[in-house]
Amino acid sequence: MRLSLLLLLLLLGAWTIPGGLGDRATLTATAPQLDDEEKYSSHMPAHLRCDACRAVAYQMWQHLAEAEAKLHTLGSGGRRELSESAYTDILDRSCTQSWQGYGVQEVNQVKRLTGPGLGNGLKPSISVMVTGGPWPNRLSKTCLYYLGEFGEDQIYEAHQQGQEVLESLLCGEPQGPCSEETPAPREEL
Repeated sequence: MRLSLLLLLLLLGAWTIPGGLGDRATLTATAPQLDDEEKYSSHMPAHLRCDACRAVAYQMWQHLAEAEAKLHTLGSGGRRELSESAYTDILDRSCTQSWQGYGVQEVNQVKRLTGPGLGNGLKPSISVMVTGGPWPNRLSKTCLYYLGEFGEDQIYEAHQQGQEVLESLLCGEPQGPCSEETPAPREEL
């Protein structure tokens, strides 16, 4: 009961913490104010596509790395590769997962996707993250788009070279969503 009351007070913005020299600082938190595109569109808004791509790259890498770790036995040395059918299935499952750990958060008036693999560098003292709604479906569609765009073979090859290489393939140069010269938004995402 005490924890529930504390959580309620925190969410309502009524929580205070002692500041320096006996002052009290009030912490407030509000949910991000989403525009119509962020609320209702079926595609990922352009300003969140880099974060979405990074989340997809992280999830693909995680799923593949977990499957490869299962191939290793205590006595075996060296790296063992997944079969084509195995990594194809794993990549499909990484795209069709629930994506429930992801949402949008506003820090310093900047909206960002947050969730596993997305350390955005913006660290508020208190914040509210909006999860569920359209975000899981948008992330799944984004993941399936990259799977179709690059193919399982190329994605697995990049994965084998490291997480940064996979993220660079999907999200970086020359025209990825995280490059500085990103082309106009494409509706298929």
